[in-house]
Order: sequence, then C-alpha cells, then structure tokens
Amino acid sequence: MFILISCWQRTHVLDSVCDRLADTYREAAVSISITTLTDALALFLGYSSPFGSVRSFCLYVGVSVCFCYFYSITFLGACMALNGQREAENKHWFTCAKTPEDVPSRNSKVFSMCCVGGHYNRITGKEETEAMSYIFERVYGPFLTHKLTKACVLVMYAGYLAVSIYGCCILNEGLDIKNLAVDDSYIIDYYNHQRQYFSEFSCNVMVAVKQPFPYWGNDEHLHSSFESLSFVNNTLAWFTSYKNHANASNLNISSREAFYTHLPHFLELNPMFRQDINLTVDGDIQASRFFLQTLDQTTMKDMMIGLRKTAEECPVELLVFHPAFIYFDQYTVITENTVQTILIAVVVMLVASLILIPNPLCSICVAFAVCSVITGVTGFMSLWGINLDSISMINLVMSIGFSVDFSAHISYSFVSSTKSDANEKAMDALAHLGNPIVQGALSTILGVVVLSASGSYIFRTFFKIVFLVIVFGLLHGLVFIPVFLTVFTIHMPKKEKKIHKNNVKDESHLFSSHFSYRYDINVAKSFVQDNDVL
Repeated sequence: MFILISCWQRTHVLDSVCDRLADTYREAAVSISITTLTDALALFLGYSSPFGSVRSFCLYVGVSVCFCYFYSITFLGACMALNGQREAENKHWFTCAKTPEDVPSRNSKVFSMCCVGGHYNRITGKEETEAMSYIFERVYGPFLTHKLTKACVLVMYAGYLAVSIYGCCILNEGLDIKNLAVDDSYIIDYYNHQRQYFSEFSCNVMVAVKQPFPYWGNDEHLHSSFESLSFVNNTLAWFTSYKNHANASNLNISSREAFYTHLPHFLELNPMFRQDINLTVDGDIQASRFFLQTLDQTTMKDMMIGLRKTAEECPVELLVFHPAFIYFDQYTVITENTVQTILIAVVVMLVASLILIPNPLCSICVAFAVCSVITGVTGFMSLWGINLDSISMINLVMSIGFSVDFSAHISYSFVSSTKSDANEKAMDALAHLGNPIVQGALSTILGVVVLSASGSYIFRTFFKIVFLVIVFGLLHGLVFIPVFLTVFTIHMPKKEKKIHKNNVKDESHLFSSHFSYRYDINVAKSFVQDNDVL
C-alpha cells in the first residue's frame, strides 16, 4: 500500500488519471508482485510441516497475503483513480464539492493540499518531495554511500553476524509445557513447585501391552529391559503386585486357570489396578498397562527416544506413552524441519527472483538478505530467551516472507534505476523507497506492539520475533543491502552511460512538449498570475 501510494505521488499531477495509474503500476507492480509471490511461497511451503498448528497458520496467512495483494492492485488502485479524478476537477478532499475558481487563496499551498492533493512543482508537474523522502535523497543517501560510512557498515555487519551465529549455537529446542498457560495460571505454580521440590523425578510413563500375554509365566522381560535404563527409577505394575500378593498368601498362580481364578479377589483388594487391565467378555486379558517412574538425569528427548527404542526391541508389542510426549516430539524434528523449510523457501525465492528480476546480482542479494535476516532473528531470539519450538517455528516461516520485502524493493529499485553510477543508483533507490519502507515497518511494529504486554508466552513470542524481523529487515533494506550493492555491483561501460544521458535528454524534451500541451486554461491563468513560468 505504501509503495503504491509513493509511486502515485511521483507521477505527473497534470497527466490523465489513466496515465498516472499506468505509471504507478509500471513502477510498483513488479516490486510488490515479487514480495507477494515470495511471501506466499514461503508460507505455503511451511504447510508441509508435520505440526498441525504450523500448517494451519501457514495456510491462513498465505491466503491472507494473496488476498491483500489482489485487494491492493484492484480496490486500492480504484480508490487512487477516484482521488485522481477529484484532484483533476479541483474538488475538496472532504466534501468533494467543486472549488470555485475565484477563491483568493487558489494558488496557495493550502489550496493545493486540500483540493489538488498536494503542493506540486509547476515546472516538473510532480508533487513536492516529502520531508522524509527529502532526507533520504539529500542527507541519508550521500552519507551512506561515503567510503568511510561503507567501511563502518561492513564492520557493523560483521559484528551483527558474529552475535547472530553465537545465538544460533546456544539455541535451545522444545516447548516448555508451562508456556502454554498464561502467566497468572495455577499451572505455572504447579510446574514451578514440581521443579523445586520434586526435580529428581521426571515423567511417570505408561507402557501398554497391546496383545494377549501369558502373565502367569515369566513376565520379567516386560519390565526388566526398562529397569536397566539409567533414567528409570522403578516400575509400578499390576502383575508384579499380583505375584507379591500370591506369594504372601501362598497362592499358586503359575497356571492360566489359577491365575484367572484368584485375579478377581486381588482386584477387590487393590481396586486401583482395575483400570490397568482390559478384559474380554470371556474374562481374558487382551491388553494391560504398567508405569515407569523416570528420573531427571537426561534430556526429555533422549528419555523419550530411549523408552521407545526399548519398547521396539521387546518381543511383545508395547506402546510407550505420556501426555507430555506430544511436546517432546518437537525435540526430534523441530530443528531438521525448520532448517529444511527455510532452505527450500530460500531456493524457491531465489528462482522466483531470477524470473521476475532478470538480474543475478539482485536475486543473490535477495536470497542473501533472507538468509542473513533469518540467522539474525534465530540468534537474537535465543539471546532473548525464546526456544526453537512449534510457536517460534511458525513465526520464523512467516519471517522468511517479511525479510524479502525490504531487500526486494531496494534491490529492484537499484537495478531499474536509470542512473549510471552505483552510488547514484543506491541514492535513487533510497530516495524513492526509503520513506514507504519505513512507513511499512513502523505500521507493522505498531500493529503488534500491544502483544508485548500480553500475559501469554505465545503472544509475547509472536511480538518478539516480528519485532526482530522488522528491525533486521529494515536494517538490511536501508543499510546493508545498499552498501553491498554499491560495493559488489558491476559498473556500466561508458558507452551505455552516454546512451542513458541521451535518453534522459529525449525524455525531458518529450516531457516539456507534453507538459505544455496538457495545461488547461485555469492552470495557465494561475501561472500567469504567479509569474512562475513567464
């Protein structure tokens, strides 16, 4: 939206609405199409994630991005066309009533801003440069392209990259269960007290025997392999208690008949084991379960993998389960899946950039910016206390698309500039797109800043990662990428420079003829009164 409006403001005020809208789309359509395509591709690629929450988020946001794109190039364009017609007819911006021609202040800046839409230069036919655009063109651009500034930027980027890589190396994996609750929930106190007073113990894991088994025989191999693990403290099994009861009561349960004969009496004495046995209509045990008390001597990932591997090696069909395993499963695939999704997205965006921007340097800069921003976001989110889990993965996939916007706009404006010198190209790109990029970044941060005060870890994580993406994306788009483009770009030959100069002269001549032809009688009168052109 900001890019389209910025391009509209740089068109000739006295041209027809069709010409102004055509110039707007010619300059902005490719740039916003690239960013939309790469955003949507990154999100739809995230739909291949094994996590249902990530798939739902990526599908929803991907469709929303496409909708916003078509909304901007259709409805927003129609609104700009209607506003252009209002400006051409000198109608008031609020009442849309036609302004009388004999208004005393007709030629003032206030009249131009309220009725025409902005105070424009009567020599060039364009609106006056805004303060921010003027700063980017006359102050920031020359400052950034100075040799000393470029050297400082390169040193600053080296420091940024070093801190980011360090953060990536200390990044923790997995989702802490208590982070799913709000800060004032009693669940937080429960997990804090459990960690404080019972930190020696971990999960009480259930092991289900999924098939009929001769429990009256040798059942040692059901639990002995688990008890040999270093992180298993003890086993709570109904069949072990049943055998202890039989030994204490001098009962012989070594046969099938005796086992089932004395079982009902044992369950009456120990009703807590009733839910651990699943009986058929005939009274046979078709499935049962027992529990393992684990110790907090290893990571949740290693504990879960070790228990599952032991269950697979057992000749009996076993199932190892705990309600927290749904969160521990993230430890096994989160890093691999995140890296895979990001790499595929970067490759796809590189191909899309090469197709839409037939300039290898620009496409490489876009892909480089994406990788650099993702590295920075991942490293700094680790330093900010955020783990790599399904929640942060959602935001990282989304940030792939966000990180493209800043670099793609600047890179495309750089390669499409008519200037011949690399520094002038960079200054031209910053003058045209610096202000709308800052507007887009600030509007995004303002849209999510309220989440920073949320009592939920999920919302705070969303704010933190979006904030990092916007800040680092803005830093790359307005600082790093312009400097890198001026340092690594290939200068144009002198012959091409001469052609460009001639083209500029021809365009200025055509514009001057077109400009004089398009003046209507009212504008001509105002020119004569102001004595500007005579």
